[in-house]
Parts: sequence; structure tokens; C-alpha cells
Amino acid sequence: MVLASTPKVVLGCVAFTIFWVLAVFPSVPFMPIGRTAGSLLGAMLMVLFRVMTPEEAYAAIDLPILGLLFGTMVVSIFLERADMFKYLGNMLSWKSRGSKDLLFRVCVVSAVASALFTNDTTCVVLTEFILKVARQNNLPPQPFLLALASSSNIGSAATPIGNPQNLVIAVESGITFGQFLIGVFPAMLVGIFANTCILLCYFWRYLSVERDHEGGMSFGPEVVADEEVTSHRFTPARMSHASSVNGDSDCISEPIRRSESMNRADALRSRSYNSEGDIQVAIRSLRASSLSREMVEVSTVCGDRRAAADEQTGPRKITRSTSHQRSVIIEDAPDHAHGNGIGGLFDGEKEKDEEVSKKRRWKVVVWKYAVYLTTLGMLAALLLGLNMSWTAITAALILLALDFTDAQACLEKVSYSLLIFFCGMFITVDGFNRTGIPNTLWELVEPYSRIDSPKGVALLAVVILVLSNVASNVPTVLLLGTRVAASAAAISPASEKKAWLILAWVSTVAGNLTLLGSAANLIVCEQARRAQFFGYNLTFWSHLRFGVPSTIIVTAIGLLIVISY
Repeated sequence: MVLASTPKVVLGCVAFTIFWVLAVFPSVPFMPIGRTAGSLLGAMLMVLFRVMTPEEAYAAIDLPILGLLFGTMVVSIFLERADMFKYLGNMLSWKSRGSKDLLFRVCVVSAVASALFTNDTTCVVLTEFILKVARQNNLPPQPFLLALASSSNIGSAATPIGNPQNLVIAVESGITFGQFLIGVFPAMLVGIFANTCILLCYFWRYLSVERDHEGGMSFGPEVVADEEVTSHRFTPARMSHASSVNGDSDCISEPIRRSESMNRADALRSRSYNSEGDIQVAIRSLRASSLSREMVEVSTVCGDRRAAADEQTGPRKITRSTSHQRSVIIEDAPDHAHGNGIGGLFDGEKEKDEEVSKKRRWKVVVWKYAVYLTTLGMLAALLLGLNMSWTAITAALILLALDFTDAQACLEKVSYSLLIFFCGMFITVDGFNRTGIPNTLWELVEPYSRIDSPKGVALLAVVILVLSNVASNVPTVLLLGTRVAASAAAISPASEKKAWLILAWVSTVAGNLTLLGSAANLIVCEQARRAQFFGYNLTFWSHLRFGVPSTIIVTAIGLLIVISY
């Protein structure tokens, strides 16, 4: 393909450069609008500059990729609500035999979770938990954060649903889920082992000595209680609402006496319910037992008028129950509660309360198993070679139907900004392809990067590695995918499939090179920096010192396995 007209080439390069700057540096001082708006701006400029027509822009949007991405997001949200990530997190600290054992577990758990639930989701839900476990055991957070970020990237290379660039490759190439898994999974296993060994060698001295202070901050066990670690909830929305709900109202000035059932209310308060229906069941449960077991006598009130009213009406009895910071207050209990038949009333209400609680527990258990079985069904359908996009969407709709509540609360957690970013990126990259520049550059490199020779594979890997860190991995796949596949198809059909798998492996592992190479790296960095009480700043240079040797070694070892497939 020859170059387009000079105005189209120049304007297309301008639009793509603006997109690239805002995608790689979303908070640039002159236009801090973020990646999503930056991708839409690049797409709009491609149309305004007449690089492509509006019809061509709409046609550039790949709906199957967006459908697959949306479906996997919804499934991941339900798995998180079903405590799947809590169980994975508990595996990190269960019968741990020391710092090195903990580091190994972080690598394995994050790799497996990323292959099934995407690397970005894994990093979001596990970062703060890993920070707490490290602080509790007097361990430096850096090796564990690097283990999480790097292993999540490597593990996500094993499946088409592990990361966005693999979604693109699977849809564009037509490679089935099973073929993808067989081709890359062995490389992922060896890569995780190699990455773990590099981490252990690099941080052996730090992991062998317990440190009481780092930067003047105590890491002792008193920082995190065992109960807090095991009951940690992973949803970012819940992290931001971690403030206590036990505070008294302004009208109460003295401590209040709690009964045994108030302690039960506290237990319910700390529990995360799976749906709005669960919340209502808990509220009705506590309301049913309010007359018998949850009474708080107010000893002091805010004003003489309130005090006088209390003298006239008798003691005021207040029942409080909270679930997700919601409360139900029942005032002025009937006088017959003081009668002689109060014992029988207590027994009846207690039985009702236990029955309602038992039903609620069974509903939660059944709902969780339904979520797990639906997810397993989705994975089985993918392995059987069914359409990946519609399989993921079908699983998402089944989970929404099984929830028996309004789907709005769940759908609000979907990252629509990421879907919009992909739409803008599809248009921008397609417009840049129409300038003819990518083809011209590829024609210069293609004769030396054919995958039928070791030198060609090495050169191709270097090109993918560099471009993935300069232009990000998803645009790299969109720019190089069809060209690399066409070059390999001239050799043999098997070589074409191998070329797609090489692109998937190298573009994914390339994210470990620098802190900016992968969104998962940035998620770990930001989550760790903002973590309350356990914050840690993972710097660019500290990541680079580990990332360069790890990326080169893991990429090389994995390539030897992938090309032998």
C-alpha cells in the first residue's frame, strides 16, 4: 500500500499523535482529559480531517470485541460479589510458611486469577489485601507488589479473556479458546516459574530478614489484626466507604448499653450482602426481634424539651440495625412488652429470627453456587469453540437473571469508559492505517522478521516489545496483527496461527518492562499509593530495575515454547 496524499498523511499523524500522548500520559498539563476522552478526540479528528468518512469510522468499531469485553466484565463483577476473590486472597495467608512461600503464592494466585478474570480486575481486588498481609508479617511491600503486577501480566497471556489485546487477537485470528490455551499456557507456566525465581533472587536478602522499620514506619503485627485481614472486602467501592457506621446520633451524649443481639447486629453490619433483597431480609429479621432482644435505653438526650417528653411517655426504646450503613429505628415500644407473657414472646420471636436467618444463608449459598456453575459453563463453552463474544454475553445475562433484582446496581460497575476508549481507539488506529505509514514501515522490516528463522523471530519480538511500550499493547496488536499474520501465512497456515500466538505472548509480557507498559502496573501503583494506613509508593525506577531483566528472560523462554507449538 502506497502512502496517501500528503495532507491526509500529515493530518492523520497529528490525530494519532494526540491520541497516543493522551493514552500514554492521560494527565498532561495542557490537556488533562484522560485516556477515554483522548481516544474519542483522536477518532473525531480522523473524521474532521477527512482521513476517513463517518461510515468508515463506524465500520472500524469491532462489536464482537466490545461484546466479549462487556460480558467478561459482568461475569467478573458477579464473581467478586460471590466472594471468589476473597477465597483467592485467603489462599495467600492460609498456612503460610514464610515470606518466600508468600511470594510464591502471590505469583501463582495472581497468574491463575488473571487468566480467568483479566489482569486488571485481579490487580484491583488483590493489591490492598497483599499490602495488609505484607505489613502484618513485617515484610517489605515492594517484592509482593511487583509479583502481583508482573505475574498478572504473564498469567493473562494464557487465555483470550485474560487481557484486552488477547481479546482482539482471538477475534481477529479466529483461533478458538482451546487452541489459544494449548499454544500459550505452557509458556505461561514456565514464565511464572522464571519470574518467581527472578523475584526470589532479586529480593532474597529482603525476604530473609524481618524488618521492624522502613522509612520510620512500623510494620509490626499490631498494624493489622488477623480478623481484619481475613475479613477484608475487595470491592473498590467498599474500600472507599470503610468508615464506621457505629457512631451515635448527636442527641446521645453518653455510652449506651448493648445487649447480646446488638453484637449480632454488628456482625451483620460487617457482612456484605449480595443483593438488595438480602439487605431487606436482614432488616426484616432484625425488626422482628427488636421488641425482644435489641433494646437501648437512652440516658441523656439533647434538650430539656426532649427530656420532658420522655418523662411523660416513659422510657424510649430504640432498636438499631444496619446493613451497608442503613438503619431501621423503632421507637416507643408498646407497653405490653413488659407483661407477664414476655417469655413466650421472646421464644417465638427467637424462632422466627433463626428461621429467617437460616433461609437467608441458604439463599446466599445457592446464589454463590449458581454464579460459580454459570462461570464454569461459560469456560466450558469457550473450550468447545463456541462464539466467544456471545458466550460471554449469554453468561452475563444468565447471572443478571439469577440475581432476581434490578440489574442497574450491577451494570453501574461495568467500566463503560473502557468500552468507549476501545471505540475511539478502533477508529483512530484504522484512520492511521489509512495513511499508509504503518504499511510502509512494515515493508521495511518484514523481510527480516519472518518467523521461519530464529533471527526473524527475535527481530519481530523486539519490534513488538518496543512498540508495546511506546504505543501500548492494544494499539500495537491492532497495527501489527494483520500484517504479521499475512507475512506468516505466506509460509504456511500453521505459521499464521503461530504468528498470532507470538504476538499475544510478547505484547502481553512486554507490559512488565516499565511501569507505564501495562494498565495492570498502573493499577497496582495507584491502589498501593492510595491504600489507607498501608500505603506504599512503587516508583518508576524501582519497577524498571526489576522489569527489564524479568521481561527479557521471560519473553525469551516463552518464545522458545510458543514457536515449538
